[in-house]
Amino acid sequence: MTAPLSAAVRNRPPPVIAERVIEVRDLTKRYGPMIVHEHLDFEVRRGEIVSVVGGSGSGKTSLIRQILGLEAPTSGTIEVFGRDTSTIDEATVRVMRSRMGMLFQQGALFSSMSVFDNIAQPIRELGRVPAPLLQDIVMLKLEMVGLPCKHASKMPAALSGGMIKRVGIARALALEPELLFLDEPTAGLDPQASEDFVELIATLHRALDLTVVMVTHDLDTMTALSTRVAVIADRRVLVAAPIEDAAAVDHPFIREFFLGRRGRRALQALPPERRARLPAAALASASAEVQI
Repeated sequence: MTAPLSAAVRNRPPPVIAERVIEVRDLTKRYGPMIVHEHLDFEVRRGEIVSVVGGSGSGKTSLIRQILGLEAPTSGTIEVFGRDTSTIDEATVRVMRSRMGMLFQQGALFSSMSVFDNIAQPIRELGRVPAPLLQDIVMLKLEMVGLPCKHASKMPAALSGGMIKRVGIARALALEPELLFLDEPTAGLDPQASEDFVELIATLHRALDLTVVMVTHDLDTMTALSTRVAVIADRRVLVAAPIEDAAAVDHPFIREFFLGRRGRRALQALPPERRARLPAAALASASAEVQI
């Protein structure tokens, strides 16, 4: 783990939640005859960690891809950093993308490139950077995510799942982004590696004043990190609120997701002042059957 960085920010308050950095309005997305989003609204404010949850096929990753500009919406508007992504020119798009980083599922490292070259790739795409400076930047990013510099020469095939995720984060942070997207960041990790990765995200959030948007189905990760949870169902965002408030919304998906045994176990790990705001069904014993 990034012990020196973690210790340095332990007593630092989380980033101040401020202006909107993402604003999605009346979004509709179709793939042929299939409608994934219909009149969907969603926003993220600077300094937040917003988890996006929903059932399989609900369009969580599709929403992220549209915000990143990798896909175009069928209708509606998406503003990032106050700019409508459908009207900006290519030069502005490049600048905007340099302000965003993305950790894809399973890390998505280039298998034919070393750890060093994977992290260096976004920097090289911007233009010529002197080799000594590039070396320093890559080693700093490795240190930030808790990996010894000796791993820089390794190929992705030689890394564990947790190490691949950390290299993916280092690459996502290469250009010092303000906005970080995470797609199922703890999927495939064992419990200890998952816990360490959650601590890494929390540390980087405080240290770099990041705004984080995270697609996840992991209730423990969501509970530990999220300032708000956005629940996608019925082709729209049903609720975007702190997890204890989202769990109180009366909807079949929310009852199944948050008030089942795993959900109750995760929710009951909240601090007492937040746990007091949970619906009564969430406070039942995590080992008991509850009619939801």
